[in-house]
Amino acid sequence: MDEDVKLREIYDAPSRIAVAKCLPALDRHCRDFIALSPFLVIGTSRGDGSQDVSPRGDPPGFVRVIDERTLAIPDRPGNNRLDSLGNIQDNPRVGLIFFIPGVEETLRVNGRARISLDADLLAGMAVQGKPPRSALIVEVEECYLHCAKALKRARLWGAEHRIERSRLPTLGQMVADQTGLEKAEEADRRLEESYRTRLY
Repeated sequence: MDEDVKLREIYDAPSRIAVAKCLPALDRHCRDFIALSPFLVIGTSRGDGSQDVSPRGDPPGFVRVIDERTLAIPDRPGNNRLDSLGNIQDNPRVGLIFFIPGVEETLRVNGRARISLDADLLAGMAVQGKPPRSALIVEVEECYLHCAKALKRARLWGAEHRIERSRLPTLGQMVADQTGLEKAEEADRRLEESYRTRLY
């Protein structure tokens, strides 16, 4: 896209509602949404400006609302790349989108994050007796409920639109093809073992 494109010559101004619904803190509707959400996506940025987007999931309510301006997100075992956590050490700005299965609206939260190793906080976020190694503390700067247009267009929650898993190779096959480091069967066995033993 040309750098000199004037977007407001192409797009209308946002509606009064679209502007007014952006809140500086979590109201009861935002808190209720977070309490029901088992899944979010977090966007972070490295010091050099390159970006990363990563999923987070757990039972509904896994994100703790500490107060109207503060969230705590547990960091469960993953691939140890530390993309999000490393980025936050460089640049604390984060964007979150919360999803609730079956609900087509989403909740967007933007703010600043820091990594916490507070033992009491982590102990309170334990699942199956296993606390997270760290938690992200997000200071909320703006939050707003997002309408359902994107999810309606995607038909994301419609069972009749779900793709059969067999349409794609297994993750082990794809990773084996991409890396050449192990056979597909070995990769699939490793992944299944990880799902059985390393969710928490």
